[in-house]
Amino acid sequence: TGGIGMEIVRQAVERGHAVTALVRAAARLAPFGRMTTIEGNPLDSETLRRTLSGQDAVLSAFGPRVPIAKSDAHLLRDFGTALTDAMKKTDVRRGIVVSTAFLFKDAVLPPAYLFGRLLFPGVVTDATEMEEILRTSGLDLTIVRPPQLTDKPYTGRYRVRAGHLPFCGFKIARADVADFIIRIVESGGFAHTVVGVCK
Repeated sequence: TGGIGMEIVRQAVERGHAVTALVRAAARLAPFGRMTTIEGNPLDSETLRRTLSGQDAVLSAFGPRVPIAKSDAHLLRDFGTALTDAMKKTDVRRGIVVSTAFLFKDAVLPPAYLFGRLLFPGVVTDATEMEEILRTSGLDLTIVRPPQLTDKPYTGRYRVRAGHLPFCGFKIARADVADFIIRIVESGGFAHTVVGVCK
C-alpha cells in the first residue's frame, strides 16, 4: 500500500488483470473494487505461498518506510528470502521486484552508488543482500531500480536501460514505475535482468 504498490493495483485493475494483493491492512485498497485482498505478513513464506498459488506473476513494491527503524535493518533481505522460498513452492516463476538505483555502481551523473553509501548505507546493504538472494534463486525475476520517486502524475514517458541507470536519471513518478512493471509482465521482457528506469 505504498506509492508504487497502490499504482500497480490501480493500473492493473484498470487494464483488466485479475489482481490479488497481499497487504498488512486492506482498508486502503477498498476503492479499487474488482480484486482479491489478503491480509497478512509479507515476510512470512507460508502466507506468501498461499497468496501466490494460482497466480501468473508476482509484482513487488515492498520496502521500508522512511525513516527506517532499526528493526527494519534487514527487511529487504528477509523479504527476498521469504519471497523466493514461496515462489519455489508454487508454480509462479515470474516476478518483478522494486529495488533502488543506489546499487548502480557505474552511475556517474547522478553518482547514485556514492549518494547511497553516504546517505543511506543501511538501505544499500539491505538491498544488495536482497538482490543477491533474488539473482541466485533460479527464478525468472526482473529487478527494477528507480532513482528518487515522486508523486507526479503518470506520463508513460520514461527511459529504460538494462543493467544501468540512464544518464541524468535523477527522478521518476511512482505511477510511471508501476506502468513499466505492468508492461514488462505483459510483454515478458527483461527476464533475469536488472533494469534502470527514470524520467
